[in-house]
Amino acid sequence: MNTGYFRVAAAVPGVNVADVDHNIDSIMDMCKTLDSKGVMLAVFPELCVTGYTCADLFHQERLIEAAADGINRLREFSTTVNLVFIVGSPIRHNGALYNCAVAISGGEILAIVPKTYLPDYNEFYEKRWFVPANPEGMANDTLLDINGIKVGIEICEDLWTPVPPSTSQALAGAQVLVNLSASNDVIGKYNYLINLIKRQSASCIGAYVYASAGYGESSTDLVFDGKAVIAENGSILAINERWQHEPNYVIADIDIAAINRDRMHIMSFNDSKTMMNQRPYKTAYADIAMVDDDNLYRTIAPHPFVPSEDSIIDERCEEIINIQVAGLARRLEATHTKHLVVGISGGLDSTLALLVAAKTFDRLGLDRKGIVGVTMPGFGTTDRTYTNALSLMEALGITMKEISIAAAVTQHFNDINHDSIIHDVTYENSQARERTQILMDIANQTGGMVLGTGDLSELALGWATYNGDHMSMYGVNAGVPKTLVKYLVKWFALHAATERERDTLLDIVDTPISPELIPADEQGNIKQKTEDLVGPYELHDFFLYYTLRYGFTPRRIFMMARKAFEGVYDKATIKHWITTFFRRFFTQQFKRSCLPDGPKVGSVCLSPRGDWRMPSDASSKAWLKECESL
Repeated sequence: MNTGYFRVAAAVPGVNVADVDHNIDSIMDMCKTLDSKGVMLAVFPELCVTGYTCADLFHQERLIEAAADGINRLREFSTTVNLVFIVGSPIRHNGALYNCAVAISGGEILAIVPKTYLPDYNEFYEKRWFVPANPEGMANDTLLDINGIKVGIEICEDLWTPVPPSTSQALAGAQVLVNLSASNDVIGKYNYLINLIKRQSASCIGAYVYASAGYGESSTDLVFDGKAVIAENGSILAINERWQHEPNYVIADIDIAAINRDRMHIMSFNDSKTMMNQRPYKTAYADIAMVDDDNLYRTIAPHPFVPSEDSIIDERCEEIINIQVAGLARRLEATHTKHLVVGISGGLDSTLALLVAAKTFDRLGLDRKGIVGVTMPGFGTTDRTYTNALSLMEALGITMKEISIAAAVTQHFNDINHDSIIHDVTYENSQARERTQILMDIANQTGGMVLGTGDLSELALGWATYNGDHMSMYGVNAGVPKTLVKYLVKWFALHAATERERDTLLDIVDTPISPELIPADEQGNIKQKTEDLVGPYELHDFFLYYTLRYGFTPRRIFMMARKAFEGVYDKATIKHWITTFFRRFFTQQFKRSCLPDGPKVGSVCLSPRGDWRMPSDASSKAWLKECESL
């Protein structure tokens, strides 16, 4: 694969305790299978060559010799497969026995890495048989380099220590960290271990591949469930079903490009190299032939801003709303303001802003009548959005105002000598600015502040009228992209206090997104649909996330979008809209450079005071040129 991904596997082979020939056969069979799937690195459990539970047999000469012969068999076998595989074996060196990871590929033993920390408690008293890594004997001082990707190796107990070897390996450049383990199962240990793996992958800003002993190990005192886990930067990419009686594995494509970007971007990671007094590592190199493979052992979510797991939906939505509410509450308290003015269109953004405002007033113990909702029908307002706007305001018990902008805008057209038959940008923006003026003036009347409704997606595309809906006293939705706005409104509907509120919110969710600045069609339906003009928001949110979160190139994002939206959008459609995205993203920066304050909600934000500082006159030439070549 040459798309910035690196395919790895965590494998749990069949094991018979002290039966090296059987174990080697099982490892080789699994390597053949993994090779056929394009795996470049396969990780096997601790001491899988002999079995972890050999106990005092480890000091039997016959077993030590059999293990050495087994490693040699694997070395010879490795010329027949196109991958690096790492197995666990006892290794004798200078009269001492070490618990080691052995990396093998292309007919060579690339590296032998001993276990650094040996457990010395109860069921795991390894110091009875092995000595730990040490500078005088065998040291853990080698990284693998597989096609330019660095791999660090540690073994079981190493992960559980205050400063695991993988931490030092990551700081030395290892993007992929592997653990050969033999961790038995007891009540509560599994969840703790999974969290430990996720945590280590996150703190090291890398991938973590964990393979642990399974069925076939001795059950004299312990039972092994056979864990295979692959994590990346705090998230689980692949995990097996435990307690299997047959050999099994999991495969995942590690996003090396994302890891490299985060390490470059997060300066504290690089500062840690100095703080840790980083020691040097040797490097063992391996070149693996690249395999053309359109499969991707990785899920690319089409909606990266939206919670994907049902189990965390309520928790995630409540967290987002609490962030918005906390930001708005603080602004109201700091300005001693007890009135908010919100323009209510019957669309998604103003709906979410109003819902957040209502929750904020409830939290502060303020009367909801202090929220002034203003619906301002104009030339393009439809009965559907108008009715929903009124219904929502009534259901939430706020102060309602209705002010038509038709007469004022018509007078304005006369003043500037604009023909109202011409539905151009002047026609549209005049309406947006008139609405903003009304809101600002009502805020002056009430001693309140205007609550902005524009969302993160609109800011990215510049889909706002400069000094119109672009402006407010606080932009509560500034950190929420359109796909998430829709999701949150739907979530509010499911938790609505009344049936009327629920039905209104669900209808708003189903209403086509539109600024309603152009007259409706002959049937009174929305004629001006935003997504027909600037493209599907789910695509733009996808482009936005990977542009800001990881700094990926248009080519990389295009490839990922084709995978994520396979069967939804064809290649030509994605190419068209990604070109639109980058063109608008660059040209509309001037609007983002003077944004009102607003709370950051997720990892992606466009505030010019923090997350995104970009010159308004930067050239988009390089990005658009790459888009054209797609």
